[in-house]
Amino acid sequence: MFELLPINNQKQWEEFLLASAQVNFLQSWRWGEMQLTLKKPVFRLGVFDHGRLTGILQLIKVAAKRATYLECPGGPLIDWAGEVHPWLFKELKQFALGAGASFIRIRPNILPQDLGLRQAPMHLTAETTWVLPLEPDEAQLLKNMRKTTRYLIRKAEKLEVQISQSVDPVDIDFLFQLQQETVDRKHFVPFSQDYFLAELKAFLPDNIRLFKAVYRGKVLALAMIIFYGAEAVYHYSGSSNANREIPASYLLQWEVIKTAKKLGFSRYNFWGYTKNPRHRFYGPSLFKAGFGGHEVVYQPAQDLIVSPAYWPNWLVETWRRKWRRL
Repeated sequence: MFELLPINNQKQWEEFLLASAQVNFLQSWRWGEMQLTLKKPVFRLGVFDHGRLTGILQLIKVAAKRATYLECPGGPLIDWAGEVHPWLFKELKQFALGAGASFIRIRPNILPQDLGLRQAPMHLTAETTWVLPLEPDEAQLLKNMRKTTRYLIRKAEKLEVQISQSVDPVDIDFLFQLQQETVDRKHFVPFSQDYFLAELKAFLPDNIRLFKAVYRGKVLALAMIIFYGAEAVYHYSGSSNANREIPASYLLQWEVIKTAKKLGFSRYNFWGYTKNPRHRFYGPSLFKAGFGGHEVVYQPAQDLIVSPAYWPNWLVETWRRKWRRL
């Protein structure tokens, strides 16, 4: 007998999540705390089978102009091969109605399969990623890189680009500024300074670091790295429009890789990746692939439709995706 019940115990939540093969930081307690800081309601629910916890899902309520909905990035974490998900979807429909939501958007951390839902017109989080296993030693990791990548790492070292690590909120100012410069080149919707600061504070002290590349006193690149479960994740970054001839980002990534390996993480997740030459992030994807590794394709975002109010949102998002070439 299945039951869907709230979970208020952080220890119980984290122990289940970290023991799951589907573990990811987007379903962590800390990610939920970050959303609460940003004034978004968070619902942490557990699937119980005869009193035993067998699944979790963290829902975030989003009140957009076009629709109010619940999103579940990186979840639910359940046995997708079993019989629980048809029952869960029925329960979630009732839950969503009570929360005033017209649909629930999920993106479980599993390989693609038919879940019986409608594929979402927009991404919820990265669906195709680039992952670098960290088992090889440093010499082998370098050998596995593209020749040009190795050369640019060495060039940055010879130019005495300095890489430092920080958890200082002051460095969020640099991240926000560099993101704005990156937006000028890549034309995407930026995150706010408050958003970056909320993420930093939520994952302090052990699950986050800022890596900063400095050349002759000027910050040329900065990356926010999440350390959670078995992987380090390249979550957000920015780079300067100045001194583009200085390969600071290459050395920065190499320092992240070495740090993640030393800390005992088994893989480095470069996050979003595309093979589409028309996509605006094709260039950054080539950059990531140069470090070695392989592509991982996850389940695309799926929508559980709760009410007819879903369809105006679907039309808007479908148009936006085509316009943005996502």
